[in-house]
Amino acid sequence: MKRPEPARDFHEQFCLIEEWRRVRDARGCTGTHHVTYELPLPDGRILRTRISRPVDRTGYGPQLWAHILRDQLMVTEPEFWSCVLDKVRPERGQPTPPREALPADLVHLLVHRVGLSDTDVGSLSKAEAIERVNKYWETGS
Repeated sequence: MKRPEPARDFHEQFCLIEEWRRVRDARGCTGTHHVTYELPLPDGRILRTRISRPVDRTGYGPQLWAHILRDQLMVTEPEFWSCVLDKVRPERGQPTPPREALPADLVHLLVHRVGLSDTDVGSLSKAEAIERVNKYWETGS
């Protein structure tokens, strides 16, 4: 599939789909000819991108486009077009929710009574850990 030429309106569309926050606007502000967007990342960094006014079909040259993708949006070109054309947001390293932690007493029983290693205990879900302790109490092994 042939992709469209990179342009300001696609740049803004990307920011809107990924829910970047508009922090500065050319309207009503003298001396600025850009719209500025920011996106906080899970690791604490804040990405910032600027789109020249007017946001229209004005295209980007190859060097400027590469700079915008690499340094401002921090995505590859396929990720950019997937977002703009298919509404698939780029993977930004969203933290995965932690598994439900095992209670300390349960871990202690599994290690010191049942005889499991720390690695084995770490691989168990809460339900599996409870089932294993129950089996130990029923059978003694």
